[in-house]
Amino acid sequence: MTTSRANLWPYAIIATFILFASYIGYMVQQAMSTNVDLVSADYYQQELAYQKRIESVARTAALPAPVAVEYEPAAQRLTLKLPPSLAGQAVQGTVHFFRPSDQKLDFSLPFAPTGESAQQQLNTSKLQSGYWRLRVDFTVGGQQYFVDKELSI
Repeated sequence: MTTSRANLWPYAIIATFILFASYIGYMVQQAMSTNVDLVSADYYQQELAYQKRIESVARTAALPAPVAVEYEPAAQRLTLKLPPSLAGQAVQGTVHFFRPSDQKLDFSLPFAPTGESAQQQLNTSKLQSGYWRLRVDFTVGGQQYFVDKELSI
């Protein structure tokens, strides 16, 4: 008496292919639904002005003292201080706060250091904790300067 046993290998191979295809489909769906924010909305225009930025960075690096960026966590205060060589001169500029993980949190403030110490203090109590990029664009005496700092709040 012979009994016939069904061979399960073809079913196992087919099930393996179906599971693999389902996994790949799930991974593609996850990759397509992931939100990827650009650092800034006008990225292309910023790239066109890159040479001016390089010159501004070089001019800032050539200052006799660096532009000081000091964060005091206990006081929730950020202090931006220009070198003494730029103190007393008219300064116009902008402070940009960039949050690489969420473009909706980006914002800008006017940069207007005051007093003989040529400094400006900013309250950071409303900033979300985490990694920020601080970019300061300012003009003194017709010369443009640029400072880019990393900030952890």
